Order: sequence, then structure tokens, then C-alpha cells
Amino acid sequence: MNSKNSHRGTLKEVFKTFLILGLTSFGGPIAHLGYFHNELVIRRRWLSEKSYAELVAMCQILPGPASSQVGFALGLQRGGAAGALIAWVAFTLPSAILLILFAQGAASFDGPFGSAMVHGLKIVAVAVVAHAAWGMAIKLCPDRQRVTIAVCSALIIVTFGGTAAQLTSIMVGSLAGLYWCQTDNVQPADPFEFPVSRTFALGSFVLFLLLLIGLPLLSSVLNIQALAVADAFYRSGSLVFGGGHVVLPLLEAEIVQTGWLSSDIFLSGYGAAQAIPGPLFTFSAYLGTLLEAEPNGLAGAALALFAVFLPGFLLLVAAIPFWNTLQRNRRARAMVSGTNAAVVGILASALYNPVGTNAIFNPLDFALALTGFLLLAKWQLAPWKVVLSIGLVSTLTQIEPFLSLRLG
Repeated sequence: MNSKNSHRGTLKEVFKTFLILGLTSFGGPIAHLGYFHNELVIRRRWLSEKSYAELVAMCQILPGPASSQVGFALGLQRGGAAGALIAWVAFTLPSAILLILFAQGAASFDGPFGSAMVHGLKIVAVAVVAHAAWGMAIKLCPDRQRVTIAVCSALIIVTFGGTAAQLTSIMVGSLAGLYWCQTDNVQPADPFEFPVSRTFALGSFVLFLLLLIGLPLLSSVLNIQALAVADAFYRSGSLVFGGGHVVLPLLEAEIVQTGWLSSDIFLSGYGAAQAIPGPLFTFSAYLGTLLEAEPNGLAGAALALFAVFLPGFLLLVAAIPFWNTLQRNRRARAMVSGTNAAVVGILASALYNPVGTNAIFNPLDFALALTGFLLLAKWQLAPWKVVLSIGLVSTLTQIEPFLSLRLG
């Protein structure tokens, strides 16, 4: 990394700022970007409006958790490499701790009340994924071409399933975007001032590729479960385009379909993740804690958390020095548009399976999920409030005394 502009603030300032954001940033990736804007652009003036907009645009195009990438980049700008790491830890730690605690208490959910609560969280997950898919479709599929790409992507995954189908749909979407989505409407870029040299950026990209290719090879040859876990979470983090919710189908293919975790436990944790602040990627800490084979517990949580975030950060560092050139490239932007449309299809397919098929069993379940969607989409209620309200109603209706009273 270059030394220029590496230390514009203290590491203590970076930690305190992002810890507060990690404790208070409810509402998902888009809301997080709003919190960042208010705190770091308007209040603290760490960077200009235009620079922030360019940074957000870059992180939304790259694979990975966009809001965490923005936070990582701002920590990098403010305090160099140490600032980037501290920003990530401070923003991620609160939600990771809460989800690890929730995971450790999941074993007590065997009774009627626990089962009812888990089912309620699964219904909430239907509402949240439906809202995410709808919002992404409006933003990323504004024309017939991209709607067609999204529908084809969903059909590929529903028909064939698995990680290979998801990779195929992304590649097909990218190529279709190259053919259908080229435009001359490119805004001039505002040059970045981040302490990353082109040499360091290229090294980050090489490391990203080495891990992407090397982890599955090593895990198959050496047959070490820790490498298999790292590979599963790393590949999932490498393929998340368009927002944190897209990690759901990717992780489901890697964790549930391989038998490492049951679908019920997986979806109840995803529902719980909507009720806490911070990045949705910390859902990986919950999964790592509950993996049936070691590493699990705190070691599994730490490994899963690090592995799922790492590829997005490596790609961010790799892209920073080349962003101004990349964002002016018409073909590159067209391929990204097609990829984003395919991602909408991936999320729509996840809404059907596994989210919907594992949560909706009767008209009441459907009504509660639809109510949750309306509360999010039209009433714009905070996700944690929807989790509490829909989860509570569903829990009460599932418990036998309340159910008997309602039917009697």
C-alpha cells in the first residue's frame, strides 16, 4: 500500500465511530449506507458527497457485502490497513456476538414454545426475502431485457438447483448483459484518494483467485473439514452480487444441501438476523457455531465469519486503483447489469425454495408472510419490528393452548 493519505485520523476514532454504527445500524445494507452517509459524510466530513456516491457505486457492483465494503474502504482511507481492519471488526462484532449467543441457545428450542418461535422466524424470513427480491427487481431490472435475464436465471436454479446452477445463471446473465445492456450513459468519475497501489491491488486479486481455486482443491485432497468449511463460506462470499440477502441461497446450497445443518435451524437463524443491527453477513457466525462437525462453536463462527467477508474485501482492494477506468468501460458496465439481473433471479428462486417451501404450510402462514411483506414494503416498518410482531403472532398461533382457543 502507498503511504500517501494512509493516516488521516486516529485508530481510536475509527473504532469508536464504527462500533456505534455496528450497534445502531438496523435495517439492512441500504439502510446501513444511509447511516454511513449521515455519520461520515454529513456529520464528520470524512469525504465528499460525490466521492461517497462513487464509493457506494463501486461496492454495489463488486461481489461482496456492499455496506461492509464501504465501511472497510472508509476505515482504509481514514487509518490505512489497520483502520480498515478495525472498522470491519467494530461494525461486525456486535451482530456477530448476538447471533453466536442466539445459536448457543438454539438447542433449548425443542419444546412447543421453541418450535413455534422457530416457525415464526421462518415465516419472517419469507417476508424479508420477498421484500429484498422485490426491491432489487425494481432497481436492477428496469426493462424487459433484464426482467428476461432474471426470469431465466430463476428457471435455471429452480430446475437444476445447487451451486453449479447458480454459477451458470450468473455467467449466462453476464453474457446476456453484454449483448442487451450496453449504454453510452456514463457519468464522469470523481478520483479516489485511497492508500492502495496498483501493485498491491493486483496482489489482492491474485490472492482472491488463489483462494477461490485452491481451497476446494486442498479440501478435497487433504480431506480436512476446516478447509471444506473455509471453502464453502469463501465461495459464497465470492458470488454475492447485489446485496447481503443474496448470500442466503448460496449458503443454503453449501451448508444445508451438504448435510452440515438442517433447513429449520438455517432459516430460523436467518429470520433472527433481521432483528439485529449490523451486516447480514454475520449470519455466517450463527451457522459456523452450529455446524454438526468440527470446527464449530466459537472456532467455527470465527472461521465462517472471516471466510465469508474476505473475498469481498480482497476484490475491493483490487478494484480501487482501477475504478475510474472500469466505470467508463461500456462493456464492463453492461456485463455487470446482466449479472445483477441474474442475481434477482437467484433471490427469487430462493424465495420459492428453500424459504417458502420450508415455512408456508397453511393459509395462516401465507397470511402472516404477506402481512410481513406489506409492513416492510408499504408501511416501511423497521425489519426488527416486523420480526418481533410477526414472530410473536405466529408463535402464539402455533402453541396448542392458543390454537385450541382460536379454533374453539
